[in-house]
Amino acid sequence: MAVTIYHNPRCSKSRQTLALLQGKGVEPHIVEYLQAPPDAATLHSILVKLGISPRDLIRTSEEDYKKAQDQLADFSDAALIDWIAANPRVIQRPIVVTEKDARIGRPPESVLEILD
Repeated sequence: MAVTIYHNPRCSKSRQTLALLQGKGVEPHIVEYLQAPPDAATLHSILVKLGISPRDLIRTSEEDYKKAQDQLADFSDAALIDWIAANPRVIQRPIVVTEKDARIGRPPESVLEILD
């Protein structure tokens, strides 16, 4: 099964999730999303697999979000996805994606649900 992790090596939860996957014998494709941000179409696909709205994917504690928060209030989902793609620092992390499903690794063990 192909597994992708949207990973930030500076994030402890992201490192823990990657180690957990590797400990289970899974060698995921690693996307360091701050260096290679997912485009809007990829984000849309991930959101569908996660079953969440674009607003639920945002780390509201990030400065990029705080600066734009007022203007984002009126954004449509499509516009918000475009904004997230242009500001990848705000993406919840890590995200583990398979062909059928996805999970945010908070807690890291939650990703095990999609490894069938």
